[in-house]
Amino acid sequence: MLTIKQAASFDETIKKSRFIAHASRVTTQAESLDFYNSVADPAATHNCWAWRIDFQVRSSDDGEPSGTAGRPILNVIERRNLENVMVVVTRYFGGIKLGVGGLVRAYGGTAAKCLDRAGVQELFPLAEYHIKAAFEWAASVHGLLEQFHAEKLDEHYDNEGVILTIRCRECDAGKLATGLRDASRGQVSLVSC
Repeated sequence: MLTIKQAASFDETIKKSRFIAHASRVTTQAESLDFYNSVADPAATHNCWAWRIDFQVRSSDDGEPSGTAGRPILNVIERRNLENVMVVVTRYFGGIKLGVGGLVRAYGGTAAKCLDRAGVQELFPLAEYHIKAAFEWAASVHGLLEQFHAEKLDEHYDNEGVILTIRCRECDAGKLATGLRDASRGQVSLVSC
């Protein structure tokens, strides 16, 4: 799943109208409303927006002709296969009408430039696991955790060795389990929490 790396904004003037886009990662409709309220300007002519959260979508033209603002913003999000993202484009009317095609290009283009600034990153489902290893395998275990970018959530020791709770990408769990087994001659295993 792809999402944006960071929140971003982009400001441009098109035929005397000022367009300001803001993008942020959102994971719930409540977060999208909070984000909208934090960037929308009630004094602006329009605050158009779109979001895609967990494969659900919504958009608003906020008074612009139907399909000329919210849908073009949403199209940019969908074409990039982004998830859990909201973009708000605020317009301050400059006195020159842009027409349907001009509005579509302005809103979509401003949203695209904003998302360019935000960057893209891939998100993977994570899962938590337990590992119990004798002291002699501790260094190998820690090396493999680093290799697979696993996050240590808890680490403690008993008389037999180290006990770890980790979080790693679900898609890496099989390879990590194989690595642990191979490095320890079958003495260390990965167990789901």
